[in-house]
Amino acid sequence: MKNLLITGGAGFIGSHFIRHILERYDYTVVNYDALTYAGNLENLRDVETDPKYRFVQGDICDREAVHSVIQQYDIDTVVNFAAHTHVDRSLMEPGSFIQTDVFGPYVLLDAAREFGLERILLVSTDEIYGSVPTGSSVETDLPKPSSPYSASKAGGELMGHAYYVTYGVPVLITRGSNTIGPMQYPEKVVPLFTTNAIDDMSLPIYGTGLNVRDYIYVTDHCEGIDTVLHHGVLGEAYNVGAGGDNERDVLTVARTILRIVGKPESLIQHVTDRPGHDIRYSLNCAKLHALGWKPRHDFASAMDKTVRWYMENEPWWRAIKEKGEEYKRFYHAQYHTRV
Repeated sequence: MKNLLITGGAGFIGSHFIRHILERYDYTVVNYDALTYAGNLENLRDVETDPKYRFVQGDICDREAVHSVIQQYDIDTVVNFAAHTHVDRSLMEPGSFIQTDVFGPYVLLDAAREFGLERILLVSTDEIYGSVPTGSSVETDLPKPSSPYSASKAGGELMGHAYYVTYGVPVLITRGSNTIGPMQYPEKVVPLFTTNAIDDMSLPIYGTGLNVRDYIYVTDHCEGIDTVLHHGVLGEAYNVGAGGDNERDVLTVARTILRIVGKPESLIQHVTDRPGHDIRYSLNCAKLHALGWKPRHDFASAMDKTVRWYMENEPWWRAIKEKGEEYKRFYHAQYHTRV
C-alpha cells in the first residue's frame, strides 16, 4: 500500500483515521468527501499542509468522479467511511441511506475490480446484528437489522462479500460499536448531551433510557481498522468494540456527562421512544484481538476525554448548532413532538 483513498474523510471517524495514517505510515492519503452536513474540513486543519495529504470533493455514488480520483492519484487501497450514519435520520429519509450506503459501496467495489486495487475496506456497524439481549455478536451471526440505516449498511457489506466471492475483489469489513471522541457531529448522543448540558438545555432520552451500547474511543476504533487493513484476512469481517465495562445504558451515559460538566440530573428528560429501538448491542472481538489489537480506553477515560474536549472547544460545535440550518432542521423535526 502506497496511495490510500479515504472516502468520507472529513467526517468524524474518517478524519481521525486520516490523522492516524499520516502519523504512522509513509503513505499518500487522498481524502474524498462530498462535504454534506456532517463533513467538516475544520476537522483536518492541522494536516492540510502535510505533503502526503490531498483533498478532493466528490460523491462515492459518482462513478466517473471515483474513477478519476483513483487514476489521478494512482490509488491502490480504499477505506470507505462515507455513509449516512444516524438511525434517527434514516427513519425520516431512508432513500438517501440506500443510495449512499448500498449504491456507494457498489461504485467503489466496481472501481476496485476494474483497477485491480490491493485492498478495499468497508467500515460498517454493530447495528447490522440487530438487538442482542444476551451474549455478544460474533462475525458469523446473521444480520438482523432493525432500522433503514442498519439495513443499508448490511446491504453494503453483502455487496462487498459478493464482489469478493464473484470477482475476487480484496474486500475487508469492520463492524464498529458506538464511537465517541472529539469532532463528532453534535446530533449524536454524547456530543448532543454534552453541548446541551453546557447550555442548560434538557438531555432528551428515548423511552426508559435502558438501551445499552458499547462505547469505544475514536482512536481505539481507528487502530482497530488499521489492524484489519494491514493484517486482516481478505473476504472476512471483524468486530471492533471496547466491550465489557464499556457497555453502558443511555441513562448512565447522561449521568456521567452531567457529572463531568457539573450540571444537575434534573436536565434529564425522557421523551417518546423511537420506532424499532434496539435494546442492546454487544460485540465479541476475539477475532480482532487475535491480530494483536486491544482498546486502550475504558469507559471512564473515553467519556472524560470526549466531554472535556467539547467543554474546551465551544467554537467548533457552536458553529454547527447555532449557525447550521441543517442541524436546526433535524433537531426540530426529531425532538419537538417528543419533548
